Amino acid sequence: MAGEDPDAYARLSVCVDIVLMGVRKGAPCALLLRRDAAPFAGHAALPGGFVGAQEALEDAARRVLCNKAGLLDVQCEQLYTFGEVARDPRRRIVTVAWLALLAPAALEAALEANPELLCATLAVPDGDGSDDIAVLDPTGARLLLAFDHEQILALALERLRGKLDYTAVGFDLLPSFFTLRQLQDVHEAIRGTTLNKPAFRRRMIDKGWIAPTGTRETGTSHRPAELYRFRGLS
Repeated sequence: MAGEDPDAYARLSVCVDIVLMGVRKGAPCALLLRRDAAPFAGHAALPGGFVGAQEALEDAARRVLCNKAGLLDVQCEQLYTFGEVARDPRRRIVTVAWLALLAPAALEAALEANPELLCATLAVPDGDGSDDIAVLDPTGARLLLAFDHEQILALALERLRGKLDYTAVGFDLLPSFFTLRQLQDVHEAIRGTTLNKPAFRRRMIDKGWIAPTGTRETGTSHRPAELYRFRGLS
């Protein structure tokens, strides 16, 4: 605008950070990368990057998904904007966090596309809030996270818990055809608590969100369970 001096304002940079979240081995998990440069060299971090001067936020998020996780067709939504003044020791950097939910096949495809990705478990006290989240490596050791990325992961898990009962987010973490046991596993993993099996199944069926496919799972050592599909929110 005429008369304004852009140099009169402090400069800042904008990043995008992507929470790639799934459920693995009965627990919520997220894909992280080890930083090989300062600051926080050696710490785990969310896949992310700076936003170009002529780049839309959505385009930057898609670029990070492609370049760092090999994912081309995954939906992500804005989670929150993190702008604490001292969140990055280099300079003032604001990050826009995005959340992408991965079905099992997409999770494994991302790990295969980039062997540097680390599948970290998000552990919380049973039935508790996600403020005390612990991010664990595959051996169960607690990971040190860069910047405020532990806070971002905690908020992502809290957001999922809040939306589980009235949106389709739980089904985004499942294959297209799933058993009722798999559906309950996802809900228990996100909630961090054990659910009553008959009551949960009755509630899911009564909602009208799922429909039987008439087929059963294969390749199991036990009696094959019936497969269901997501039919939409009623």
